[in-house]
Amino acid sequence: MRHSLFSWLRLSLLVGYLCWVGAAQAQSATAHALLLTLEGPLTPPMITYLERGLAEAQSRNAPLVIVRLNTPGGRLDFMERIVTDLRNSPVPVVVYVAPRGAMAGSAGTLITLAGHVAAMAPETVIGAASPVGGQGEDLGETMEAKAKEATMALARSLAERRGPEAVQLAEDTIERATAVTAEEARRAGLIELVANDIPDLMRQLDERTVEVNGQARTLLTSGLIVDEVPLTAVETVLNLLVDPNLVSILFSLGMLMIIIEIRTPGGWVLGILGGACLLLAFYGLGALPVNWFGVIFIVLAFVLLVAEIATPATFGALTVAGGISLAIGLLVLFNSPGSLPFFRVNVPLVVGLAVTLSGLSLAVLIHALRTMRRPVITGTQTLIGQAGVMRTTDSAQVAGELWTVEPDSGPLTIGDQIEVLAIKGLKLLVRKK
Repeated sequence: MRHSLFSWLRLSLLVGYLCWVGAAQAQSATAHALLLTLEGPLTPPMITYLERGLAEAQSRNAPLVIVRLNTPGGRLDFMERIVTDLRNSPVPVVVYVAPRGAMAGSAGTLITLAGHVAAMAPETVIGAASPVGGQGEDLGETMEAKAKEATMALARSLAERRGPEAVQLAEDTIERATAVTAEEARRAGLIELVANDIPDLMRQLDERTVEVNGQARTLLTSGLIVDEVPLTAVETVLNLLVDPNLVSILFSLGMLMIIIEIRTPGGWVLGILGGACLLLAFYGLGALPVNWFGVIFIVLAFVLLVAEIATPATFGALTVAGGISLAIGLLVLFNSPGSLPFFRVNVPLVVGLAVTLSGLSLAVLIHALRTMRRPVITGTQTLIGQAGVMRTTDSAQVAGELWTVEPDSGPLTIGDQIEVLAIKGLKLLVRKK
């Protein structure tokens, strides 16, 4: 009886161990899909993040990449690069416009169509894909016609596998700036799925066949674990630096710190911080669609503020002119006619920055003028005008110290009261009182 009990216990432990090992191996063998999130206007850091995620999916042999998209659009060249990355991905890519209230506007429309599967959440919008220039501006009539034709050709190539109605709607989003809801896009065949959330999307994708680089692939998404790929710290910072409002703040802070460093040389902290702010601002300018004519006004503002230091007799006139020039420069830089709304700087912010910079520069100037007018309270210069008593024929007691003196006229005798006129090397030039 005891022997059979021990045998049964050993058998139970062995079965339990084998089940645990099998479950662990099954879990380790479970494939993981990757989730990438593209949020906001298209930017270079966003492209870097997408390409890193696609490369990671390929290196991990991931069966699927989900790109969660919410963008008002962006530059044509950025869109074309993202479309190329998606269409050449060896891993199936699902572009999912989400969450509710999100949009795939302008360039986001073609990015959605570039996915091997296009999906949207309820209450989302796709469309209004009229092209804009490389600097974010509206195009001239001739250039607009060329850009529209090229963009429509790309849209047709991406939508033709979805049917003629989808092709027509894709063309309308460009030609007529048409925008449609998720359900309208699904009925037209522009997208394949409308899913409430990621689990619902995974359920609807299961056993769906897609074409990846000319080969049919069946998606097996049942039980698939989804791992979100976050932005790196560097990508997060660089993505923040393409905000025109932040670029304006960095520009103004950098200018102010450099001006203070010029006015009070010798310190290095403000000079280094100011240079760093300007470098970060220049990165943002390189990534944003800007009108470089505004740089002329910004440089002029810097010159005027520095000139105020060299010519304080203007009593702040140059500082005021510099603040006005800075405000004009930032507005011309970002808010030129035709620039996209999401690449424009906040006007009250620009005015506030200009006023603040002018005020602080004026405060530095006033402090400098007051410092210049203060009497000298230390050093040998404080001896000028002081009285003393002759102790010998060539020395006098002045301010508690014995100094060698030189009379300005006539001899001096012991006990004479004298007044210091000037300092000549190690001697005091004095006269008899």
